[in-house]
Amino acid sequence: MKTEKILSKILMWLPSLIITLFFIPNALDKIFNSNQTDKIVANSTIMIATGIFLLISTALFLYNKTILVGTILLACYMTFIVFIHMYKGKPYEVAILIVMATIFASFIRKPNLYIQNK
Repeated sequence: MKTEKILSKILMWLPSLIITLFFIPNALDKIFNSNQTDKIVANSTIMIATGIFLLISTALFLYNKTILVGTILLACYMTFIVFIHMYKGKPYEVAILIVMATIFASFIRKPNLYIQNK
């Protein structure tokens, strides 16, 4: 019984950890490598602010009491990235999957936030 509970917890947190493994390196790259010239915004201050925003959003996503706020922030950011990819003619399907995976990971951890009680 205890093994099943531990396995259940691991499987519940696994999608969130995978999402985190995408957002954290992305944020750190924006902070430490802010002079990227191929981006739509070439201002290094905006890139650093975006990286800090991603780190804060990811922390909010991982904390159970603020998971909804973190999910909304991360999903909105990635939706904005989808629009940028569409504008630049880049493949955007993976970005859409990341948006969906972020929402799905949040749903797995806290399904009561998404289910409306009558």
